[in-house]
Amino acid sequence: MRAAAALLLTCLFATPIAAADTTLGTGVTLDTATPIADVIAKPAGFAGRTIRVEGVVTAVCEHMGCWMTLAPAGATGEPPATLRLKVDDGVIVFPVSSRGKTAVAQGVIEQVGGDEHHKADGAAQAVAATYQLKVTGALLR
Repeated sequence: MRAAAALLLTCLFATPIAAADTTLGTGVTLDTATPIADVIAKPAGFAGRTIRVEGVVTAVCEHMGCWMTLAPAGATGEPPATLRLKVDDGVIVFPVSSRGKTAVAQGVIEQVGGDEHHKADGAAQAVAATYQLKVTGALLR
């Protein structure tokens, strides 16, 4: 009897207790992740496509939790290249406590600005297109 109790206690304390994932929005249904570095390198190639990304949360909107940025796990550089994730205000709220955690997100890559020509001091200047992932669901780990 004592041996069984000792074995049970050993199993309980030897098994790490994993924190549960926090599901936001509709969650994540795609199985395969697109590398964030690929999306950052050629975002126009992903425009309009639903993708899954995984990375480390580097920043979160502190006012409404309406955006966060993800860097590839193990990214180097100061600061590392990041992908901006945006949600409809009030539909999903990214907790500020997410910073530093791993996140998995799913959504559609959309162009949000740039790709236009502006005149400044009489000279036309191209403004680079910017893209973000419009998130429908996410997991925080």
